Amino acid sequence: MSVRPEIENKLEKSGGVISELNKECRIVRLRIPGGIISPDQLVAVGKAAKKIGIDTVHLTIRQTIEIPHVPSDKIPGLLRDLEKQEVFLGAEYEEVVNITACPGTDRCRFSIIDTRNILFQLDKNHHGRDMPIRVRIAISSCPNGCTSERASEIGITGLRTPIRNEGLCTGCGTCAHTCKEKAIIMVNGSLHLDESLCVNCGMCIDSCPFHIIKGHPPRYMITVGGRRGRHMVQGRELIVVDSEEKAVAVVERVIDWIYRFAYSGKILTDQMDAMKFTDFQKRIQRDFPASTTE
Repeated sequence: MSVRPEIENKLEKSGGVISELNKECRIVRLRIPGGIISPDQLVAVGKAAKKIGIDTVHLTIRQTIEIPHVPSDKIPGLLRDLEKQEVFLGAEYEEVVNITACPGTDRCRFSIIDTRNILFQLDKNHHGRDMPIRVRIAISSCPNGCTSERASEIGITGLRTPIRNEGLCTGCGTCAHTCKEKAIIMVNGSLHLDESLCVNCGMCIDSCPFHIIKGHPPRYMITVGGRRGRHMVQGRELIVVDSEEKAVAVVERVIDWIYRFAYSGKILTDQMDAMKFTDFQKRIQRDFPASTTE
């Protein structure tokens, strides 16, 4: 049974349907924000794949699932079966693709920010949106960067700046031993924080056995223009904001900026200056001023 030409053409333009070596078959990429899927949905993916004779599925590095070797005429039925369990087609081309996120405060002991709520807001608002270029969004709850968010077109990183009380510090050295950046150093018999080395991961706050080191409220660093691949580039810092709501609003502005000013066929990293990133950054920092409560 063949697929009607108009349906096949529509599927081919869908980012979730990807050509493979065998020209008779396609890869079907699913929409699974942050790799979070219910047991029932996971079973549904397996059953739908098995129903059309697929014996393996692929868990991708972008926290989603691909079903490989799908004959073109099987795709509509496969998608209908998946949609019954609210599993939908993903994105891959000049779109906002599957958004990735670490577990965050849901279960990671190093986490600073809740990633799930931001993840689902951004997925609802932007996934699959047509863009001039492919846009990857990644969220990491702390500077450990488990999702390589700073190597994505848009990255969100959780930060927590320590507050040290030198007068109460016992000098036990636990925080200095814990700090991976060697930012806590001994000076004249006292421990001091070298702010030029600190990455605001907050690990020293949790490690202090006497709970003397406190911390500012969590903050959200937004980076733009990162790139993966053979010539990896870290994104430029756009702004640091003090709330989840502001982080979501800033990402909205970044996506609109990319949509309006990016050129097709050119990686975002390579056209930031032509897009006048510095002017855009000034507007964002004007509209989202730094908190005065820190």
